[in-house]
Amino acid sequence: MIRLPIALFTVFFAYTGFSQDQHLIDSLEIELKRHDATKKELRIKSPSPYDTTEANILYALSKASWNNNPDKALDYARRSLELSEQLGYKKGIGNGYNGMGTIHLMKGAYVTAIDNYKKSLLIREEIGNLKDIAGSYNNIGESYRLQGNYAEALKNLLASLKIKEALGDKRGIAVAYNNIGAIYEKQGNADEALKNYQLAITLQQTYGNNEGIATSYNNIGNIYYQQGNYDEALKNYDASLRLKEEAGNTFAIAFTYTNIGSTYALMKKYTAALNAYTTALKLSGEIGDKDGLSISYLGIGSIKTNQGEYAEAAQWLHRALSLGMETGSIENIKDSYERLAKLDSAQASFVKSSPQKKAEHLQHALDHYKLYITYRDSIYNQENTRNIAQQQLQYDFDKKESLLKVEQEAKDALAQKELQKQKYVRNGFVVGTVLFLLLAAAIAIGLQKTGRAKRKSEELLLNILPAEVADELKATGKARAKAYTLVTVMFADFKDFTTVSEKVSAELLVDEIHTCFSAFDSILQEFRIEKIKTIGDAYLCAGGLPVSNYTHATDMIAFALKISDYMLHRKLEKEARGEIPFEIRMGIHTGPVVAGIVGVKKYAYDIWGDTVNLAARMEQNSEAGKINISENTYELVKDKFDCTYRGKIEAKHKGMVNMYFVEPEQIS
Repeated sequence: MIRLPIALFTVFFAYTGFSQDQHLIDSLEIELKRHDATKKELRIKSPSPYDTTEANILYALSKASWNNNPDKALDYARRSLELSEQLGYKKGIGNGYNGMGTIHLMKGAYVTAIDNYKKSLLIREEIGNLKDIAGSYNNIGESYRLQGNYAEALKNLLASLKIKEALGDKRGIAVAYNNIGAIYEKQGNADEALKNYQLAITLQQTYGNNEGIATSYNNIGNIYYQQGNYDEALKNYDASLRLKEEAGNTFAIAFTYTNIGSTYALMKKYTAALNAYTTALKLSGEIGDKDGLSISYLGIGSIKTNQGEYAEAAQWLHRALSLGMETGSIENIKDSYERLAKLDSAQASFVKSSPQKKAEHLQHALDHYKLYITYRDSIYNQENTRNIAQQQLQYDFDKKESLLKVEQEAKDALAQKELQKQKYVRNGFVVGTVLFLLLAAAIAIGLQKTGRAKRKSEELLLNILPAEVADELKATGKARAKAYTLVTVMFADFKDFTTVSEKVSAELLVDEIHTCFSAFDSILQEFRIEKIKTIGDAYLCAGGLPVSNYTHATDMIAFALKISDYMLHRKLEKEARGEIPFEIRMGIHTGPVVAGIVGVKKYAYDIWGDTVNLAARMEQNSEAGKINISENTYELVKDKFDCTYRGKIEAKHKGMVNMYFVEPEQIS
């Protein structure tokens, strides 16, 4: 199915307070020139407190240019920020970072956008302006949503909604409902999505917000689209498009055309679909929106695949993948690999005369599909879904608790007033005691909630990083990469994976890998071994880090033997059911590595060095059901395990290497 850019432009209503027409820009530029002339007339030297006006005008110009001239808008925002920093003008600094974040978001630079929005949030929290703080939370949430990080997105959007409800900001609340609905829609929860969209429409109708109503039309169109009711989807998209064209919002118009193109494509009305995508492509190109370009490339590439124009389809899809990689959009990368896999499969079916060419296309299809699964699972994993559910439950609980608190305070006030009338000291004492107990209970509940939240945070961190690395990160805010003199590294993968994968469905393939790797994870808990990562059908782990020990080699062999035993029993079970079994091969090497955290945004513990490469060569030269070890590892385990010398075997890029098979029988 062609992915929709669900309500992709809703974020901008949260902080667009100026009409996007040229008249406003002209007026602001005249005001800026008038300000400069007044400074010269009064002989005011920059920077001076008087220049806060100039900073505000520059920010207003940036906002007015966001949708139709992002490059110029970025220049205005940068100038506003630089001037505000010279003046120490905090509101201007917060606005400047906010403006730069918005423009980078429109260009698809999500990491840069989030960084700017977070800087803006810090300044705005210092100032204490709740409306601006809510806007920053909304913008951060939308950035994470477009990046595909839905758990973080919902956390920030709910924080924004909470403030807006406290302020009674109907427009802001409606924006939040739309954006939260879009997250639920992406997670496949149509009921929750529709509930939020309907709440948004109800609010928008009370104050006549046409832009917000247009967004809601778009969102409802998406629901119909996913339900296969394409005629109703198009009606809602058309209604949304008319309102967007009245507002002159190029960014929003482009994405509405993308939605229309996606719908026509599924109706197999390819000419109409290509016309819509081409219009979207032109508009996205005019404003430099890389994310919009990528989605249009995907749509056109998919249509070309369906029409059998494979060479042209490949060009469009690779353009989409390249832009997805450039912007860091997990959604677009995921979709690019999925479309490329479908293209490869279509080409394999088309090739009749060349078995070799057919096999190449099938291999490419498998490779692309595995990458698609990897990126898809990074978005739709169970932990992510659980986090989203927990955040919604926590928000609902806090909201109910707040209402109960208000009701209780009102009851307490009435009770206190009555007691004051009676002027009984004894009753006053009793009330005081009750209030004290209530306060103590509230404090206890608060501490309990804090403890639960802390435990959840700890569990999540320990699921990502080794305990020692997590402790260092919490204590110092960073974790240094460390060199280890001697660790044991193992690679394991499935023999003839490509051949087997051609005989079973993709769903069964992924399910079998998940079952086996989950079993490996469970067995691993018995040993002092650290799982590093999975790469397609390969499993990488290491012993002797992050805490050094002297048993890492024997621990790893014992772990490998247990895995081998599990896979043997699994094979017998599957053969008894007439199913095709997987057979595992393992390679182990011992040597020095460097280990540490990769990146600064989404932490990942990894290892590097020639030891890792040689462990991979051991695995590649192993056999089904066998554990192939290097001479380094053999010297450490030969007194504990029965090993058979295989001789010197050529390893790619390593020359001739001594290798040994570990026999299944343990001799001590």
